[in-house]
Amino acid sequence: MDQNAKKTVLRMIPYGLYVLTGQTKDGRIAAATVNWVTQTSFDPPLIAVGVKTDSGAHSIIKESGVFALNFLTKNQQSTAFAFFKPTEKDGDIINGEAYKSGSTDSPILTGAKAYIECKLIETVEKGDHSIFVGEVVDAGVSDLPDGRPDDATLTLKDLGEKTFYGG
Repeated sequence: MDQNAKKTVLRMIPYGLYVLTGQTKDGRIAAATVNWVTQTSFDPPLIAVGVKTDSGAHSIIKESGVFALNFLTKNQQSTAFAFFKPTEKDGDIINGEAYKSGSTDSPILTGAKAYIECKLIETVEKGDHSIFVGEVVDAGVSDLPDGRPDDATLTLKDLGEKTFYGG
């Protein structure tokens, strides 16, 4: 296989950017920018998210059994970059962003345009990422986006010509 062709083709898949969050019962928090996300069922509402197996988010979500996806908008590039690094908590601030606890106790970024909270119902562990399948148990939108909702979502290409993931 031509490795450059493989990398190029896989990078042609469009990716939205989200901040995945989780919290254990004893208060440990993890948050990470993720982009391998898709809806997998209407009824019940299910989503799948790819999470790097050696990340703090992976272990916290497996332990807690719940997680939240915070949806970023086109003007939130700095928020996406803030969660490319390990999680730092200071009161009700994580990586410089204010949050509140959601109905599952997962952190909800107060600056996020929208969020969903999920109960973990399945984990597929293959390769260097696991696929977490979550049933949506709560959702919120701070204000309705103008136009198509998917046009409001920050995408990987919005971070610049030299920012890639995958391939």
